[in-house]
Amino acid sequence: MKFLVRSLILFLLLCPGDAAVADDYPVRPVTMIVPFSAGGPGDVIARILGSAMSATLKQSVVVENVVGAGGTLGTNRVAKAAPDGYTLLLMHVGQATAPSLYAKLPFDPVGDFAPIGLVTDVPMILVARPNFPAKDLSEMIARIRSEGDKMTFGNVGLGSASQLCGLMFMSTTDTKLSQIYYKGGGPALNDIIAGHIDVYCDPATGPTPYIQSKTIKGYAITSKTRVATLPDVPTSAEAGVPEFNVTTWYGLYAPRGTPKPVVDHLVGALQTALKDPALVSRFAELSMAPVEPARATPEALEAFLKAEIGKWGRIIKAAGIEPQ
Repeated sequence: MKFLVRSLILFLLLCPGDAAVADDYPVRPVTMIVPFSAGGPGDVIARILGSAMSATLKQSVVVENVVGAGGTLGTNRVAKAAPDGYTLLLMHVGQATAPSLYAKLPFDPVGDFAPIGLVTDVPMILVARPNFPAKDLSEMIARIRSEGDKMTFGNVGLGSASQLCGLMFMSTTDTKLSQIYYKGGGPALNDIIAGHIDVYCDPATGPTPYIQSKTIKGYAITSKTRVATLPDVPTSAEAGVPEFNVTTWYGLYAPRGTPKPVVDHLVGALQTALKDPALVSRFAELSMAPVEPARATPEALEAFLKAEIGKWGRIIKAAGIEPQ
């Protein structure tokens, strides 16, 4: 018995508990993986968020772009990372669509991650080339129907927010567009500005300055209310298509098995960051806002993710898209 007691004491001394881990965390910079290219909406959000969180964490948050396979390469990197709180994932709605788009995912979008919380819901904006001959969304839909699939719709790949927005648009308006694929939002925006493609749908962070400068045309924003930065762009409901309702939500995750005290520390840093006036102001400039505190929690993100997996699974199946 004495031997067992001594062994237990030695084990506890050599293996400090979760609380001790949390007391020390973090002792070095934290890496936030963004599974998309630099300069895109996710990258911009990550850099704003990381800067705000670093104030609470007392360590820098380094954003790393791991591009490829519709975001699954970077996501898998985090799923396989050490569960110590030093490798995080900022991922959008693609976390929910991956199970329906990929036949053999190397990770479980729910089971392989410790959710930290939702960050923001970014509305999508439907835009068209500068000389597109339609004054509003109704005229755009009518022209697309008359032209059939001769009209082109840009997106940045399988499972991207732009592709999901396109699927939702075609589904709710009973239209068909020929999809043109790009490797990133920058090239797609360049082509819509140059008039090489007809229509594009992107998170508001991308097209906003080009709509403001009248470089491209904005036809509908997929939020419930208009955004302050684009007061002349109607909501999809105001434009006559209330069912065209899609947002690019972003969530923050750690690898599964991350100690709860570390997760709690990250949740606290996230919630503090989302109240930071500098972050709120910067988000507003990009036509978005941080989520309310009740949604910036592990429980809220997990429940929302599961609901979104079911929702997009039905939409993707109805569109006839087979898992790759």
